[in-house]
Amino acid sequence: MQKRRSFLKTQALLLASLALPTRSRAEEGPENRALPMPGNAPDEAYWKEVRARFPLDPKRIFLNNGTMGVCPQPVLQAIHDSLDHTYRNAVYGGGEKEVLDALAPFVGAGTEELALVHNVTEAINIVAWGLPLKKGDEVLMTQHEHVGNALPWLNRARVDGIVVKTVQLGATAAETLENVNRAIGKKTRAIALPHIPCTIGQVLPVKEICSLARSKGLFTFIDGAHPPGMLQVNLRDIGCDFYASCCHKWMLAPQGTAFLYVRREMQDRLEALFVGGYSDTGWSMIQEKPAMKGLVPSAHRYFYGTQSAALYKGVEAAIAFQQHIGTAHIETRVKALSGALQQQLLALGDGIEMLTPVEDISRGAQVAFRFRKKDTKAFQDELNKRQITVRYVPENEVNCLRISTHIYNTHDDIGQFMEAVKFWLHA
Repeated sequence: MQKRRSFLKTQALLLASLALPTRSRAEEGPENRALPMPGNAPDEAYWKEVRARFPLDPKRIFLNNGTMGVCPQPVLQAIHDSLDHTYRNAVYGGGEKEVLDALAPFVGAGTEELALVHNVTEAINIVAWGLPLKKGDEVLMTQHEHVGNALPWLNRARVDGIVVKTVQLGATAAETLENVNRAIGKKTRAIALPHIPCTIGQVLPVKEICSLARSKGLFTFIDGAHPPGMLQVNLRDIGCDFYASCCHKWMLAPQGTAFLYVRREMQDRLEALFVGGYSDTGWSMIQEKPAMKGLVPSAHRYFYGTQSAALYKGVEAAIAFQQHIGTAHIETRVKALSGALQQQLLALGDGIEMLTPVEDISRGAQVAFRFRKKDTKAFQDELNKRQITVRYVPENEVNCLRISTHIYNTHDDIGQFMEAVKFWLHA
């Protein structure tokens, strides 16, 4: 009960900072005005109010949120205030408990199942090296992996002789699930797939894949760099053993913040190879045989040492900002923007090769496509001239453009992007 009261108190203070800025902050500009509550169906006027809370240059159209989200002003203010407090008062560390209390319900996990890490790659390495795999054991992956998920597993294959196999993504969720099922063999021990690949923005049927894996006694790891903050996520409902995500993309928190989910039942099976202060239940170097007593009975064993209280405050503020708007409203908005973009691209006909599925359950807030007869990579130079930022995806020879839409984007942004596409098609 005391833990819940502490969490509610923290959230109340953060929400108050969104709704009741100090006079000095309010005088600085529109990004510091109190953000209204969204109501049942936020309209374009409301999303314009949301856009005003971001420090983005109004001349720039940023459509690369899949690489890096933009922190809204309340997040920047929370980081600043924490740094100011830290160095005015010589405060060392802190903030882990508060951010876990905010993060756990946001992603549908228990606080004892979350480890705070610095990025998704760090989390993936913890899993890739901590699983009890031996030479010849197979891990199923895709041909759409980010380098952060690919290299840790490939490196373990290089060192320990495990085998990495790839599975093809389907055009629908059902087809992808069937492809995974067919790829499982006698030597398969783990499935390590992205929730949403960094390449084409396809939402994989991870809940069904995890259920399939569990029925066959396989470990499941999900690279979840993208969904939290874009889609509503419940890790217990997904049913995976491990899930890694960062806070600096769709959650709109600062870089250098991420988390690893380790299901309670897996914490004694995933070896903690790197430990430090706060990972342990006790240790001594002065007894006859120096030893560590044991590991803490939670996922906290996987993170340790000095942490940044200011960055954690940024994550708390980012979660409060999204909860103020409503995660369901955010998911609806970002999918509506990407859906409108996808339909407008498809309407252009044969000049466009659409890579992101049109099936609703396989589509999030990203659209990936290629030009059939025009230079796709060179088009990015044209976009840069127009101050439109997207991501070219060369990974695994996908060679496409990926457009990410978030709550600071507008239908006008989509319109300007489409003007550039039509210009390029007819240039």
